[in-house]
Parts: sequence; C-alpha cells; structure tokens
Amino acid sequence: MPEKIVKIARALLSVSDKTGLLPLAARLAEAGVEILSTGGTAAALREGGVPVRDVAEATAFPEMLGGRVKTLHPAVHGGLLALRDDPAHKAALAEHGIGEIDLLVVNLYPFEATAASGADYATCVENIDIGGPAMLRAAAKNHAFVTVLTDVADYAPFLAEFERTGGGTGIAFRRACALTAYGRTAAYDARVSGWLAGAIGEATPRRRVFSGRLAQGLRYGENPHQRAAFYIDGSRSGIAGAHQRQGKELSYNNINDADAAWELASEFPAAEGPACVIVKHANPCGVAGGATLEAAYRAAYDCDRVSAFGGVVAFNGELDAAAAAAVAEIFTEVVIAPSVSAEAAELLATRKNLRLLTAGAAPDPAAPGLAWRQVSGGFLVQDRDAGRISPAALQVATRRAPTEAELADLLFAWRVAKHVKSNAIVYARGGATVGIGAGQMSRVDSARIAARKAADMAEALGLAEPPTVGSVAASDAFFPFPDGVLTLAEAGATAVIQPGGSLRDAEVIAAADEAGLAMVLTGMRHFRH
Repeated sequence: MPEKIVKIARALLSVSDKTGLLPLAARLAEAGVEILSTGGTAAALREGGVPVRDVAEATAFPEMLGGRVKTLHPAVHGGLLALRDDPAHKAALAEHGIGEIDLLVVNLYPFEATAASGADYATCVENIDIGGPAMLRAAAKNHAFVTVLTDVADYAPFLAEFERTGGGTGIAFRRACALTAYGRTAAYDARVSGWLAGAIGEATPRRRVFSGRLAQGLRYGENPHQRAAFYIDGSRSGIAGAHQRQGKELSYNNINDADAAWELASEFPAAEGPACVIVKHANPCGVAGGATLEAAYRAAYDCDRVSAFGGVVAFNGELDAAAAAAVAEIFTEVVIAPSVSAEAAELLATRKNLRLLTAGAAPDPAAPGLAWRQVSGGFLVQDRDAGRISPAALQVATRRAPTEAELADLLFAWRVAKHVKSNAIVYARGGATVGIGAGQMSRVDSARIAARKAADMAEALGLAEPPTVGSVAASDAFFPFPDGVLTLAEAGATAVIQPGGSLRDAEVIAAADEAGLAMVLTGMRHFRH
C-alpha cells in the first residue's frame, strides 16, 4: 500500500516563539518551498535572509484591528482545508485564486505564561489566540494532505521526515502531527477556561477541563499490566519540576510516593530547622526534625525501621554528606531534596539503584489550587487541602491545658496527620513521630496499629518502654466515641489534638479529663482518602 507522501510546495509560518525558526525556514526555502508569514514572524525571516511573502499579500486584505484579524480569511483557510483529490475543491481554489498550503507552522500567543505572570484581566484577554487555534484545527483536520507543526520540539522530527521523503511527509507522520495539534488547542482552551473561571470567581463552571504535557512515558503503572505516563500541568511547583540526577527511570509508584514525601516535607520550612520525611506506599512511616538532616533522618527512620526499607526519603534542606551516608545504610528507592552538595552526590552515586532528585524550592503548602481524581464516569474536583492551624486558633477542651512542650509536639503531629491516609492517628514526641496508624476503617484500629508500631520501635532500639509513653497524639478527624481517646491514653499519650465536632464530644472530653489528658480542638479536619 502506498505511503501517501505529500510534497511540500507552500508553507505558512506564524509563531510567537521564534526559537529554531530560521534554520527551519532556511531549509524550506532551500528546497524551493514558498513561505507565507505574518507580522513579526515575517520580519524575523527577512532579517535572517529568508525570502517570505506576507499573508496580507496572498489574501489581498490587510491585517486589521491591531493584528486581531490577519489569517481569518478564505485565502488561508481554503488553502488549508481543500481536499486535493476532490475536483470540486480544486475548481473552487482555482476560481478564487487560492493557493494550497501544505505545511502550517504555528505556536500560539503565550497565554499560559501571561496568566501565570499575574497579568491583569485585559492583558490576559488580549493574549488569547484566535487565528492560531483556528488554523491549527483546520490543518489538523485536513492531515490527509497538510502537515501541521505546533511546537519548537516538532521541528527536528519534521526536518528528518522532510529529508527521508525527499521534500514531503508521510501519512503516519501527518497523523501524529494532527494528534499533537488537537492536543495543543485543547490544552490551550482548557487553560483559558480555567483562568476565566478563577478570574470571575466561578467555583463550579458548567464544564471543567484539565490538561497536561507529557513529561515521560513510564514502564508501567501501579502494576505491570497497566500502561502509564507522567504529565505535568505547570499549576504548581513540586515533584513535576524535580530533576533526576541519578538512578534508573522513575516508576509510577516512585513518582506518587515522592510527591507524597515532598508535599509533607514542605510543611516544615527550612527556616524552622532540618526535617526529614520517609514515605512508603504514599503514607509517611517516619517524620522528624533534628539539629541536622542526619539527626532528623535517623529519628524518622527509628519510627518504623521495617517500613523505611525501600521507601522514599525527603529532606527540607540541601542534602549533605552526613545525611546521604545515613540514607545509604539501607536500600532506599528515592531521595528528594531542594539541592544536594557535591560530596553527597558523589557518595550516593555509588548506589546505582537509588534515584536522587533535586526539586528546588518546596511548594507552598498554604497555596490555593485544585485537586481532582477520577471516578467511574466522571471526576471529583475540590480545593487543595491548604488548611493550617496556628496555636492561637486552638481551643483547649479539657480541664488541663497542654504544656509548652506538649503543644509543640501536638502542632507537629497535626502537620503530619494531614498527610496520612484516613483514618489517621499520629503519635509524636520530641519533634518526631513514634507511631503512625493509617488508612483503617476504624479510628481505634489506627490508634492500636500506631501503638504497635511504637512497641516495635522500642524493641528495635532497646528501650525500656514504648515511646508512646509521654507522647502526644493527633487524629485527622473527630472521635465518634470515647474508646479512641482511651486507646491513646492506654498507649501512654498525655495530650491529644483533634478537630472536634462529634455528637459525643462531651463524652470524649470527659473521658480525656478522666484519663488526665490535655485535649485541644482545631475545628478543622484533614480527611485524606
């Protein structure tokens, strides 16, 4: 079956990003391709010595309305949309003096960058491209005959195809380009509609669209029989912007766990002191602060040494050699930090299976934004959980108020509990977790599991008693019955932080008083399903 190569005789180039434009245009001109162009693109081509014809000359109609109307013309869209094997189309082109356009090279007005810069409403509106998307969609629809390029990254593959075919493109290449073009216009419109919803304060627009740009294909998803890829949307700094410095390719689960670890590490600004987070299967298994990153890591590791094996470790400061050496003592899948010292990088380079990521500044945990997840037949959208609690916002519910040391640990445990799958219970002491219970159907079970983890910690460290004795505890949601609080007291906790709001709050508080616990209420829960 013939490959359906279409030779390129005429091209239209109109780009905002002029990177790589001149080499591309020069090769086309060298091959005898007639080049049409507009405004600044035409000027750049002439300055570079590439012969070019203005679109206004081809349309016999000048650019108008400050450049808003220049390619929205039958001479352009007829040349893009005409079916070359349809006699009626060929006759219409001849009748109206319209030339066929075989190649369209368009990248759009920089709306995304304009909106991200915080530009005012009018400036953002002015940077919404109209003619560009219209041409891209026309060329993509007619990909049986027209090649469409939407991005600088498309230029090199196109030139390789141009040489391979002797000055044209094959149908497989054009189909792939059409797919890219429709993806680009869809993503562009999604960004515009998302910006407009925010600008006018519409929390629930009638249609909601999310888009992303491919960062990398993945070997597989959560399991080997699932296909997967990683896309970034540029909505927020975080794992998507991390740089992998060493190690084999990240897996789907690696990225998911690294995101969980990095988000939790961001709850502890470097200005507050070194901190370390260890995550396994998207749940923290150890979190601690310390005088150094090494000390923080060792305290986090001690919380659950078994689960830490093969986990993901995140630091809130530049990874130094001492911390790197500590991490290297066991098998670790991924280490992520804002930056890494040369000594630490050299040390970890000997661990070939360890992935080392540097992510720059941590994301702001209090920054607004949207989170979404798929369900059968649709998806759920909500605000990110950016909630934080200050000491002044806490309500002391029991007769005894927490001590200063207890209060510090309560606030620490509360930050961690926000990132533990519900039902979540976190025991903490001395700025470190000593037991974490996650993802149970019963809050009492989470409390018992966390206490059991602490007992394992005591055995591993040779402690005389479990570290929950004298600890504090955080619960991500209210206690529906007193049994959960009594379980914490039995484990040795002396203070509790929880949202409150149960119909049985009075019974729960009375049980805390009876057990000698100090209890503070946040009025805010942190369900994480």
